[in-house]
Amino acid sequence: MRRWWWLPALLVAGLLPWLPGLPLFWVSLANTIGISAIIAVGLVVLTGVGCMTSFAQASFMGFGAYATAILSARYGLSPWLGLPAALAFAALGAAAIGAVTLRLSGHYLALGTIAWGVSLYFLFGNLDLLGRNDGISDIPPLSVFSLKLVDVRWSAGLIWGCVVGVVVTTNHLLDSRWGRAIRALRGGTLAAASFGVNTARARMLSFVYAAMLAGLAGWLYAHLQRAVNPTPFGLAAGIQYLLMTVVGGAAFVPGALLGAGLVAIVNDRLQEWLPLLLGTGGSYETIVFGIILVAVLQLAPEGLWPHLMRPRLRKRLIVEAEPLARRARATGEILRADRLRKNFGGLLAVNDLSFTVAAGEILGLIGPNGAGKSTSFNLLTGVADPSGGTVTVSGCDVTTWPARRIATLGVARSFQHVKLVAAMSVIENVAIGAHLRGSASPIAAVLRLDRAEEARLFAEAARQLARVGLAEYADQPATSLALGQQRIVEIARALCLDPALLLLDEPAAGLRHAEKQALATLLRRLRADGMAILLVEHDMDFVMNLADRLVVMDFGTVIAQGQPAAVRSDPAVIEAYLGGVA
Repeated sequence: MRRWWWLPALLVAGLLPWLPGLPLFWVSLANTIGISAIIAVGLVVLTGVGCMTSFAQASFMGFGAYATAILSARYGLSPWLGLPAALAFAALGAAAIGAVTLRLSGHYLALGTIAWGVSLYFLFGNLDLLGRNDGISDIPPLSVFSLKLVDVRWSAGLIWGCVVGVVVTTNHLLDSRWGRAIRALRGGTLAAASFGVNTARARMLSFVYAAMLAGLAGWLYAHLQRAVNPTPFGLAAGIQYLLMTVVGGAAFVPGALLGAGLVAIVNDRLQEWLPLLLGTGGSYETIVFGIILVAVLQLAPEGLWPHLMRPRLRKRLIVEAEPLARRARATGEILRADRLRKNFGGLLAVNDLSFTVAAGEILGLIGPNGAGKSTSFNLLTGVADPSGGTVTVSGCDVTTWPARRIATLGVARSFQHVKLVAAMSVIENVAIGAHLRGSASPIAAVLRLDRAEEARLFAEAARQLARVGLAEYADQPATSLALGQQRIVEIARALCLDPALLLLDEPAAGLRHAEKQALATLLRRLRADGMAILLVEHDMDFVMNLADRLVVMDFGTVIAQGQPAAVRSDPAVIEAYLGGVA
């Protein structure tokens, strides 16, 4: 309940326009805030959670507004039929634009959305179908039976009812398997893809969802104003919606509501006060808003909401749930690398690497820094494409497969540099590893039809945390743990995939002696369970006492392989790895 304490306050805000004696001006302003808040909530999903900055949300609002305006004003259809049309048109437009633009990232993506915002603004103003710059007028109002919602107070009830629905829907989406996939984008796409997350689909989902909310806002705007033209859908409006999100707190749904209210009220007051103070007219509020934005980014880069309310991570109540289905344990050879090569320009990082790993075996891949071990890991897991050679997993040639597809064969890994999502709890990070073991769609998440599956996924995540000895840290922020504990969290996340092959990149780094012993015990249990394990490690005592076989690399080339005792005494290994000390 603590997570939803502000929802009754939102409902009260929606009833404020009905207060006796409240001037219609403030009711109209409340309506404007509500419409802006809907767009800002979409930007929370897209920008604050999914890390994709967009300046084009006003354009998607225009898609929704023009779609319902044409149907109702030109063809006489019910305004209520304009709602699915507005949502569909915004979604289709976002899908088409996203198919091109989402190939970009970082500031290139932001610049791409600016280009779309400018282009669509001029498109709206030059199409005869849309009335050019004059737009479309005489749009019929919304009506419920015989009651026409022409009074701004009646409109306020509908608008704020939509705000409540959008807030609930968005929280449902973010608290789901696909919501975790979107949030995982903040930690980079590499880790998410390695556990089967379709990162391209997650990016498109957040882009289309935010556009649909903007389309909903456009539908409300069109029937509230009874006329549309290109002016509200230009780049300046898109910048203002992004400003609302950033000021309130881009990663927090309540922050979107706070930012929408603050920006709308301050903007209105500045338009009235600044001409009086300066003695002349002009758009001085734009300058003041620029100063406010810079100040917020300097003093509260996460926005105002976390500073006002200090949000907490949700504590998960793990319930009894039917266990997830496990894959049949494979036998025999699990992984084969055959003459793998990788060139970076003139540098040969991996040269004719060949080895096998069987079920129930721990293979250690060792060598000095720069030997090519991590590059080999990337070649085996689809993160990098080999320049030559082949990789076979359970009899399938996966040489050219992407990481997401390789994960479907039961290949899980940890990383040399820890890759956890800072904004998520330990157990939520671990649950990402079980992404492929769920099947609920985003629509099922929004409708809350995924609760049984979510219970199973989190029960599995809790089981794996207990398995690695970190159950007590489940609800803590992932980055609050020590580095060694974060590495163990990565192992728990990998185990959630129920892997046939587990690749661990320096898992003992940062662990104390007792923790290393516990890790070794865990890996032996996994080996006894039939799991194949490939281990890169610099702690020679740890790997020598654990591995069944060793492969030693130096300058990208295998210089020795065999049982630990034989490798330890190999002259080439002593010279290259142990510094010439027997």
